[in-house]
Formats: sequence, structure tokens, C-alpha cells
Amino acid sequence: MGGRTDRDVILEVRDVSVSFDMDRGESRVLDSVSLDIYRDEILGVVGESGSGKSMFASALLDAVVRPGQLTGEITYYPTEGEEIDLLDLSPAELKRLRWEEISMVFQGAMSSFNPTMKIRQHFEETLDAHQQDRERGLEHARELLSDLYLDPDRVLRSYPHELSGGMSQRALIALSLVLEPRVLVMDEPTAALDLLMQRSILSLLERLQEKYNLTIVFITHDLPLVAGLADRLAVMYAFEFAEIGPSEELIRDAAHPYARSLLKAVPNLDAPLDRMRPIAGSAPDPVNVPTGCSYHPRCPLADDECIEADPGYYDVGENRVAACHHWRESSEAIPYSVSGSDVDEEDDVEVVE
Repeated sequence: MGGRTDRDVILEVRDVSVSFDMDRGESRVLDSVSLDIYRDEILGVVGESGSGKSMFASALLDAVVRPGQLTGEITYYPTEGEEIDLLDLSPAELKRLRWEEISMVFQGAMSSFNPTMKIRQHFEETLDAHQQDRERGLEHARELLSDLYLDPDRVLRSYPHELSGGMSQRALIALSLVLEPRVLVMDEPTAALDLLMQRSILSLLERLQEKYNLTIVFITHDLPLVAGLADRLAVMYAFEFAEIGPSEELIRDAAHPYARSLLKAVPNLDAPLDRMRPIAGSAPDPVNVPTGCSYHPRCPLADDECIEADPGYYDVGENRVAACHHWRESSEAIPYSVSGSDVDEEDDVEVVE
């Protein structure tokens, strides 16, 4: 699903849903999503606030908080050994898989660190919890911190509050990688940082991904931010994927009306400000998602077919799919233009503290 090729799949997501029972009915905050994540790729997951992005991240680690109910299939394919049914692991097996195979970086490093512990203690505690050699692990931690343009001695002896926001976030990335996982899930990891630091961290992530052969799932509401980093983009709307495909192709000529409207609304595009328009309407209530195509109340192409029938996925290009009955008409109905700089890879950016 989502641009299947002959590339090696590391995570296979099939019909995964997350729901909460509420007084006014079932709230489904992830709706039967399916996606292949390829080994060594950077996948950008993009959408408005409340679209289901963070819940997708939690599902990938079977970390949905109670009383949320997670269903479906998530299969992890390690480099060696048999495939792993991630949703069928015991608590001990799941604890071992997290950090060692699949790790996660959350938004806001300050809330992820214990303020009473020095950064070194966080690394030691993580290594000890997974029965890893402390000396070897700390040596790797130093290498990671150096890779992230940090002074290892200074950072390791510091308390979290003694580091700037950018330094803290990079230290958290190093901590997430200290056990040498194969997959790194990042949920809005740069949202609290200024634009220069965001670009700096993205540039460093690209280098880390190449050095350590990482698969990165980068979740953000900021489409232009991730466009130059990601190999593929998966655009979320109403708790499911609206369009999935190679990053540059999707940015230049999105097929789904929501993806096109999202691109038209961002300020990084090569178009006059008076032609940029916010998307009319609001995202659906998770208890009352529209029938048929969930985007039809906001879509200029919507007709009776959209109201009555779920579109499923259409092949809209090589290794691209979109959930839209009328994707062929979307280009004319929702025009936009992009400059080359919007989709080119990020230039090297000097890292600042």
C-alpha cells in the first residue's frame, strides 16, 4: 500500500485502527490505515492538527494509551531473524523491541528528560534497562552527540535545564539512538524550535540516516519543512491517508484535493499571497466522520458519488495512490505552483545552539 515497489519492507501496517469509547459514541482516531514502510527510507507523515498523525506514531510502537483500543496488524521485519507480529508481543518482548529495534522522539525534549537527572544518567539508565554494556554504550553516546554537533563532555555532565532547546532536542535524538535501533519514529520533533534550528536538525538527521542506515518516520504538520528531507510523503486527513507517494512528485502535482489545498495554503510556495487560501471548513469530529469520502464537505469536486461511496485508493502515478474518485480533475480545480527551492533537498545549515 502506498507506492509498493520491490524495495525491502521493514514495517507493514494493515487495517490499523485506534478507537476510544465515549459517552456520545465511539471515537475513531485512526481509521483502518494500511502502509508499507521501506528499509532505510525517510517517510514524512503530514496533516493538520487532529488528523491522526500522532496516533499513527503511537500505533507503530503499540504505545496507544488506555482506554484506547488498537486493532489491525503491524509486522516488523528485522534485518535478521523471523518477522515479528508487533501487536502480539508480551510486555517484556515489547519493552525490548522499543528502543532496541524501534525508537521514538517526541515533541519537546524538556518534557522527555527527568529534570533531576543529568543527561549522562539518562543514557546510563537506558543502557542498564536493556542489559547493555554501559562503557560501550556511553562511547556510542559520545559518538552520536558529536554527530549532532554537540560537545559530549559538556552535554553528559549537564542537567536538562542547562541546555538550550536545540541542544536538548539533539541530546534526545542521541538518546533514542544509543541502542542502535533500525527505525526512528519522530513525532513533531522540531515543533518547539525556531526555523533555523529546525533546518539544522533536519540536515543532521539526513546525515545520521545515511551513517547508521536508519529508517525514519517523520511526523509533522509542516509540509514544506519535511518536503526536502523525505523520500516519500503520506498525507493524512480524518484519521486515514489521503495520498501517498514520492515526495517530489507529490509536492509538484498532488492528486488528492486535500493535498493540493494543503499545498496551496502554505506560505513557501511560489505564488502571490493573495492567491494563497486557507482550507474552508474544519476537520471532522472523530465521533461523526462523514460517510463516503471523509473530505467531501470541504471539497470543491464533491458530488453524490463522494457522499455515498468510500473512494478507496486509485493509482495516480508510479508508486503513488490517492483516495479520490475525481483525482483527474483536481489539478484544474485546485491550481497551485511551487518553486524549485520548495522541493529540493535542504542545503547544509550551520548548527547553532
